[in-house]
Amino acid sequence: MIESEFNADLLYNRIIRYYIDKKGYPKEQANSIAQRVVMRETERRICHNQNCRHMLDDHIRNSGTCLIQSCDCTEFKKQSGKGGSQTR
Repeated sequence: MIESEFNADLLYNRIIRYYIDKKGYPKEQANSIAQRVVMRETERRICHNQNCRHMLDDHIRNSGTCLIQSCDCTEFKKQSGKGGSQTR
């Protein structure tokens, strides 16, 4: 199974609308929250194998193998916590 493509713009727009329309936050505060969430989600979807650094969209979900032909990555490595250590 291949992960569906991550769309940062769509996520950003949904978050902005939610915080402005539903929560009544000012535009600047909603923008700040949306930027933080999109940055966190983008970082979460990047393989933390130093030789790879491709998006999760470029990996086969079940085996974790990278779909980029020139990449030798055999597993998608996640970043654990804020420390940045690499684990599966």
